[in-house]
Amino acid sequence: KPLTSGDYECCRFINCDFFKSDFTGISFIDCHFENCNLSMVMMAKTILRDVKFLNCKMLGIHFENCNQFGLTPYFENCNLSHSSFYQVKLKKTVFKNSNVQEVDFTETDLSNSIFNKCDLANAKFENTILEKADLRTAFNYSIDPEANHIKKAKFSLSGIRGLLYKYDVDIESDTGF
Repeated sequence: KPLTSGDYECCRFINCDFFKSDFTGISFIDCHFENCNLSMVMMAKTILRDVKFLNCKMLGIHFENCNQFGLTPYFENCNLSHSSFYQVKLKKTVFKNSNVQEVDFTETDLSNSIFNKCDLANAKFENTILEKADLRTAFNYSIDPEANHIKKAKFSLSGIRGLLYKYDVDIESDTGF
């Protein structure tokens, strides 16, 4: 059954299949989505305040269409591949153990956000604000420091390739010489 339009507060959605559902104008406040399929959901003017997504499939969602006021999602063990956060303010957002492949973060504000053990293969970072973001355990990212704002962002030494990819240099581990 599709969700009826309205406000959902302190609700839990468990094992729901919302594939290609229309969440236009629906408000979710302090809600949890667990083990749900939200792929291709339409989110025009959708409100997501303090919403947790746990173990969810969320392919191809355009989060830029959400109501941006108070947008505070949390993602854990989710597949967000092919989704878009174009020009979205996502300060202090947590992405934990998630597949974030081919996600568009162009002009997104990810200040103080955390990418904990996330696969960022082919994610698009252009004019993205990553100030004080934590990517120490993220992997497969390609971020151009000259085309993004990365002041005081945290990266691991093993992830240095993702910052230097455009220079086509070979980076090898220390051989002890």
